[in-house]
Amino acid sequence: MGRAVAQCFAREGASLVLTDISGRRLGESLAAVTPTLAAGARAIAERADVTQAAEAAAVVEAARGLGPVDVVINVVGGIKAKTLFEPMVTMSEDRWDATFALNTKAILHLTKLLAPGMVERRYGKIVNISSINFAGETGNADYGAAKAAVASLTRTMAIELAPHVNVNCIAPGTIRTSVLQRMPADELALYAVKPLLKRLGEPEDIANACLFLASDEASYVTGEILAVSGGVWPAL
Repeated sequence: MGRAVAQCFAREGASLVLTDISGRRLGESLAAVTPTLAAGARAIAERADVTQAAEAAAVVEAARGLGPVDVVINVVGGIKAKTLFEPMVTMSEDRWDATFALNTKAILHLTKLLAPGMVERRYGKIVNISSINFAGETGNADYGAAKAAVASLTRTMAIELAPHVNVNCIAPGTIRTSVLQRMPADELALYAVKPLLKRLGEPEDIANACLFLASDEASYVTGEILAVSGGVWPAL
């Protein structure tokens, strides 16, 4: 999803700061984005684990070469465990803590580093990526609760950073990313028929929603949770 977002923004003329915990994946993303950059636009890649404060700060320092950061898309998230699904009653505390850190700490660190400058310049757009699983999902107690935290953080950030910074949240449905390779085919087929549109989402679907929320066309939208899920409606 992050690569699709980067390519989408590059086509619109943006300069980009890309980061990923995987140096290999980051290099592939930079290579994919570079040919689509507009004249005068640049792309910088900084490998980092942005759930760590010092490494998030290194990414922000690298970004200084491009000037002020006006838009932040917080895509980091997921589940690090070897198994995607596990009942809450057997879930380890380590898995619980790791899932919350993976899905929330990057937002904390990057917001603390970048939001003050946005407030000072009286302009900024922040888009957080949650999940429709924030409404609850069997075997995903840790992930669902962490993504509910992302949705809640979005509201708090929108309140605290108003009136000059727009903060919104996207709740994707099942998107065709590499994580689906870990899912059995029969289980994946069930997810494909669940949406009203009867298909899996594509990374570009999320990228297009990010572009809208980061644009001036969404200047009167803040604190919102936008489901990009083919018609599956998450609600607590």
